[in-house]
Amino acid sequence: MRILLFAALLLAPAFAQPLPLSAPEKEGFSPARLERLHRHFERLTSSGERPGAITLIVRNGRIVDWRTYGFRDLENRLPMEKDTIVHIYSMTKPITSVAVMMLVEEGKLALEDRVDKYIPEFKGLKVYKGGTVDRPELADPARPMTVKHLLTHTSGFIYGWTNDNVSAMYRKADPLGAKSLKEFIERLSKLPLAFDPGERYEYSVSIDVLGYLVEVVSGEPFDQFVEKRITGPLKMADTHFRLPESKRPRLAKIYSRREGKLVAQPGLQTGGVPYGGMGLYSTIGDYARFAQMLANGGQLDGVRLLGRKTVDLMMMNHLTGLARPTIGGDDANGFGLGGAVRIEPARSGRPGSQGLFGWDGAASTYFRVDRQEKLALLLFLQWMPFDQPALNLFETLVYQALE
Repeated sequence: MRILLFAALLLAPAFAQPLPLSAPEKEGFSPARLERLHRHFERLTSSGERPGAITLIVRNGRIVDWRTYGFRDLENRLPMEKDTIVHIYSMTKPITSVAVMMLVEEGKLALEDRVDKYIPEFKGLKVYKGGTVDRPELADPARPMTVKHLLTHTSGFIYGWTNDNVSAMYRKADPLGAKSLKEFIERLSKLPLAFDPGERYEYSVSIDVLGYLVEVVSGEPFDQFVEKRITGPLKMADTHFRLPESKRPRLAKIYSRREGKLVAQPGLQTGGVPYGGMGLYSTIGDYARFAQMLANGGQLDGVRLLGRKTVDLMMMNHLTGLARPTIGGDDANGFGLGGAVRIEPARSGRPGSQGLFGWDGAASTYFRVDRQEKLALLLFLQWMPFDQPALNLFETLVYQALE
């Protein structure tokens, strides 16, 4: 008995629940309607359409539904498990944005601060106005780039995904191929902005820049700041910029379809650099704690990261006043400080609340926080290219189950 008790104590941390558990019906969910969600993802994975998935729903701070489906490693028949670690890619961005807002609350930053106040390499940034890749026509920005421009992807930076001259310059310079955040900034500083700061929203490397800015302002490496101030206090023990070797057996492979077959692929590589826009690994349980912190207005289990009104500010649409104050193809969402915010639920064509806030990751991971319904919903796939239909349907299947 003593041996069994000792073994149970050793295993307890591995099976610790990230949040309290509760019955779905006790928290206002229909168990019968949740079966629709379960059946869908069971079909999706058993049919071979997708290799594996994890779904997690939290209401009133309690986990009401948490399921795994399929495999994290098809070749070795390793199942997707509740503690499976995944690449969360751009779901790193909300965590970085929280880090920035913590510094704002401490008076070390202000949203209206010029970025070149902290990153002098950006003092000479120019805006592309025409010409060719080799002979671009450049001009001074119409206004200084601010911290808020970075938080809202209105900085003038881009990713370089499109077929235009500035994108071609980005692909050639490869700023995200740098070996350090400092080198990333140096490469970026030699590129022109695609448009004047504050002119429009364009998804970009802006949040990666903010990771370096946090490093400069806090005086400590960005990844250490995140661990000491966010993931450590929130007990997100499996969230890392550099995944320890001991945890690699739990890492899910990323898959895509080639010639009709599911094929593992390397995905986007960071080279171990702690990019604020794409660098983290995590588990769905860890990220549920981060989501619940936001749902609670900045605190969890007695640990407060942000003030309640700061979280309110993050979940407002900060694109108001632009020629196009929305993002995406349906104009249902604006953008807050670090994530999308639902401003026109009817335009989305899906059930949901005004103010629904969150973001996604390139390998088809998703989280949203609905403070009206006291709800957090998370879906983790490891699939490229990004599977927007699966994420949209997950959202519908969660909301249809609310009583």
